[in-house]
Amino acid sequence: MKLNQHSSNKVYSLPALKQTLTEWRNEGQRIVFTNGCFDLLHLGHIDYLEKASQLGDRLVIGINSDLSVRRLKGNSRPLQQEDARARLLAALAFTDAIVLFEEDTPLELIRQVEPDVLVKGNDYTVENIVGADFVLQKGGLVRTIELVEGCSTTALVNKIKTA
Repeated sequence: MKLNQHSSNKVYSLPALKQTLTEWRNEGQRIVFTNGCFDLLHLGHIDYLEKASQLGDRLVIGINSDLSVRRLKGNSRPLQQEDARARLLAALAFTDAIVLFEEDTPLELIRQVEPDVLVKGNDYTVENIVGADFVLQKGGLVRTIELVEGCSTTALVNKIKTA
């Protein structure tokens, strides 16, 4: 029986995550990494993340900080603060680690994590995935996952606005 781990224990600083990654690697575990804003958690996110988790032993999710989301999506976003977004994702059973990043892209975080598998949705091509070249050079894999049609944060926000 797996002991329940409090979701806040899955939210890491980068130095703490690197130490945990070393432990997992020493145990022979395969690290899967993905990233995003995850502003309003919806079925599309759950489906995507669950499928990503099945590509290895440990799922690490990089989340854009509030400042990063604002730069990418405008001043009206994020709708939820970074600590709330992190805790929601950490509460998912298939999530092993959450780490915030301040940059507009996760490239530096990917270099620090050195995932065995880098995952994005199939709205990206491997050539357009930030960090793909780094992961491939290190002998890792880059995978895309089919997205649930009609599920997006933007569509959800627009539906709420018109309701």
